[in-house]
Amino acid sequence: QVQLAESGGGLVQAGGSLRLSCAASGSDISNIAMGWYRQVPGKQREPVAGITGDSTTGYADVVKGRFTISRDNAKGMVYLEMNDLKPEDTGVYYCYTASSSGIPTGWGQGTQVTVSS
Repeated sequence: QVQLAESGGGLVQAGGSLRLSCAASGSDISNIAMGWYRQVPGKQREPVAGITGDSTTGYADVVKGRFTISRDNAKGMVYLEMNDLKPEDTGVYYCYTASSSGIPTGWGQGTQVTVSS
């Protein structure tokens, strides 16, 4: 069982940048797909970005060109670089692990991102 811990959230002005980190422990993540979801109160959790074990990436249309997901398997880390942030990017960002079919199998506790206009 992989344990996940996110960090790096905070308050930033529109147009600013943040880098989220997800520390994985308890198991080797080299062959595990991982990624980020976000959730706004009153709405469903939505996918933001994902990355396979061999670093193939995918992004939600609303963040393409602004967000970059990466991983360091040796350190057990997954990152989300977020640039040109918009108020609508505000939410709790959750790191997750996924099955081979892409279904989330585990979650971190989340980190709050707030973008002010």
